[in-house]
Amino acid sequence: MPDPVRVTRAIEFSSSRRLGRKDLSDAENRRLYGAKAGQHGHNYRLEVSLRGVPDARTGMLVDLKDVKAVLEREVMARFDHRDLNRDTDCFEKVPPTTEQLALAIFGLLDRAFAPGLLERVRLYEGPDLWVDVEREERP
Repeated sequence: MPDPVRVTRAIEFSSSRRLGRKDLSDAENRRLYGAKAGQHGHNYRLEVSLRGVPDARTGMLVDLKDVKAVLEREVMARFDHRDLNRDTDCFEKVPPTTEQLALAIFGLLDRAFAPGLLERVRLYEGPDLWVDVEREERP
């Protein structure tokens, strides 16, 4: 069997958010989340890694134009220049932490790509902080 490859594509987007739980008061959320309980923004960098065996005919794992289109539709259209608390339904039950945003993006992309193709999303909140969500089992 041919060796698998990993293809990674990166995009950047900006969003604002306010960390807090709806079942807690403003004071309790400030104690729990500190300054992050107030409205603030981040410039995120997202790296999306796909893994598999390249097609024997094309030599490619995926057409990068298709990857770009999926990222535009599933990530940029939903999250770029959006208020994560108000403009998306991904965070009705959980606060929009970087961990929860990375999990939401992994779920959206996993449904958008061929089964098992998505290996990892890495979401940078800043240059020295990121969250990885990886597929635990290969199909």
